[in-house]
This record gives sequence, C-alpha cells and structure tokens, in this order.
Amino acid sequence: MAAHRKPKQLPRTGSAARTAATLALAGAATAAALPGSAHAEPQLTPAQIKAKVDRLYHDAEVATEQYNGAKEKAATVTESLGALRDEAARRTERLNASRNALGSLAAAQYRTGGIDPAVQLALSSDPDQYLERASYADRVADRQAGEVSRVRRQVTEIAQLRAEASEELAALGARRAELKKHRATVRSKLADAQKLLDTLSPAERAAYDQLGTAHSADAHADRSAPRAGTQAAPNARAAEAITFAYGALGKPYVWGATGPSSYDCSGLTQAAWRSAGVSLPRTTYTQINAGQRISRSELAPGDLVFFYSGVSHVGLYIGNGQMIHAPRPGAPIRIAPIDQMPFAGATRVA
Repeated sequence: MAAHRKPKQLPRTGSAARTAATLALAGAATAAALPGSAHAEPQLTPAQIKAKVDRLYHDAEVATEQYNGAKEKAATVTESLGALRDEAARRTERLNASRNALGSLAAAQYRTGGIDPAVQLALSSDPDQYLERASYADRVADRQAGEVSRVRRQVTEIAQLRAEASEELAALGARRAELKKHRATVRSKLADAQKLLDTLSPAERAAYDQLGTAHSADAHADRSAPRAGTQAAPNARAAEAITFAYGALGKPYVWGATGPSSYDCSGLTQAAWRSAGVSLPRTTYTQINAGQRISRSELAPGDLVFFYSGVSHVGLYIGNGQMIHAPRPGAPIRIAPIDQMPFAGATRVA
C-alpha cells in the first residue's frame, strides 16, 4: 500500500500572512465559543483582546508624551531654580561686603561724632585743619548714605530673588507631581495590556504578533543607509537624519527613552535630527510646531509625520509613503506605511 505524504506548506508573506493570521485569530475565537470551553465569566475573543491591547498601547503613548513634556519642564525649572539660587548667593556676598563697609563708617563716625562740631572748632588749635577734616567728614557722610542706599537696594533684590526661587520651587513640585502621575498612567496601561496578552495561547499570541508586523515588511531590514530605489532626500541634513533612523532599525521601543540603545517615537525623531545638527523639542505636540507645516501631498524624505487627533505619535518620513518609527512596547523600530495610523499632520524641519 503506497504511503501518502502530506505536501509541504510554503511560508506565507504579505497579504497571505495577514489573511492567515486573521483566520487564526477568528478560528481561536470560534473555538473559544464552543460548548465546554467557556469559563464562568465570558471571555474576550482574541480579536477583542487585540483591539483592547492596541487601545491601551495608544493610551500609554499619549501618557508617555505627557510624561516627556513634564520631564522637560521639570528640567527647565530645575535649571532656572539653580540660576536664581546662585545669583542670590552672589548678591548676598556683595550685601555682606556692603554691610561691613557701612559698619566701618558707622564706627568711625561714632568715634569722632560725639562732640558738637562748634565745640570741636573752638577746641581746635588749627582751625584750617579742622575745616579740612570737617569737609572730609561730609564726604564720609555722603559715602555712608550711599552705602545705606546700596544695602537697602541689595536687600530688596535678594528678597525678590528668593521669592522667585520659592515660586520656581513650587513649580518644580507641580512638575514632579505631573511626572509621577503620567508615569503611573503609562505603567498601568502597559501592565493592563500585558495581562490581556497573557490570556492568549501561544498560537493566538503568534497570530497577534503577525498582525502587528504584517504591515512592516522591512521590520528587520538592514540597519544601514537607504536602499536603491527609495525617494531621494531633498538636502544633506534630511539625508543625515534618515541615515540615523535606518541605523536604529530593530532597536527596542522603550517609553521615555531617547537613545542610544532604545527610543520612544519622539525620542527617535529628536535623535535623528540631532545627528544632522538640528535641535528638536522633546514631545510630539511640540515637534509638530518645530518647523514648517506641510500637507500630506507635499511630503519629502526627512519630514516629520504625526498621527492621531491628539498628535500622540510621530515618525520620520523616508519617501514612497513609508516612514521609520518606534511603534510601541514589544515592537522594535521599523519601516511602516504612513496610512497605517490616522494621519494628523506633517512638519518640514529643514
């Protein structure tokens, strides 16, 4: 009797891979609904889990950008507070010197000012010498008045500096409270997403991951310069930023990270343009205003492309409808089409 051998299946790629992954998730959902497989509480289907996880990741990214903004503000306030304290210390030193000078003048006046000037003139054996000394005393009095005025002004200035420092300290406390709140939100959203993913079987998780990467054929592309056939950068700086982004392909997404081993979405675009000598602000919602706003039809390699209504995600456009971006936790820096997410706007940096 002839043996019947099962034909080998070729690995699926592109749309076939997406279709297979979708069918796998749908099949798992159907199996979960069969009698005997239900738990006491209704279970989410893998497709529902994917939708919830994607939403949680998006919420986490919104909180991440808010965290990045609060962190940047805290750094600015800390620097300002340090400058105010340094200036207050310098002025206090000058105030102490002025007080010492004033004290010397006061002591000299005390030693010579106890006798009425008319009596001093009557007792003086040399009236001309006395008059000369009296004139000097007047000059000393003027100097003393000037020192008193200087001390008063310095005391007022130092009090103002200390009041400003106190305001900055309160602002720093507020920024730190924001940081703590946004950090807690990010961690909570990511933990909830992981709990949902942990409910998937290995096969379902593989299907989920495949759906997440199916749009990115170049997710594991060569980490080098752009390949032939891609749209040319309009200038040397844009080319440098794109080269940097290609070099970051495959590195992990880590929220709040700015490199060099990991990045979040705005950390990657900031680092890419920094390599080209251009300083960008830290967050998506400030980067969108860091250059010339352009329409989608005007896009050129090196432009920043933004997504979602709250401008919570950014990528670096590389031409031909593609971008390099840091997607989310668990998904490394990759190439993806810009129509993968809801387009919110674009900015030309240089």
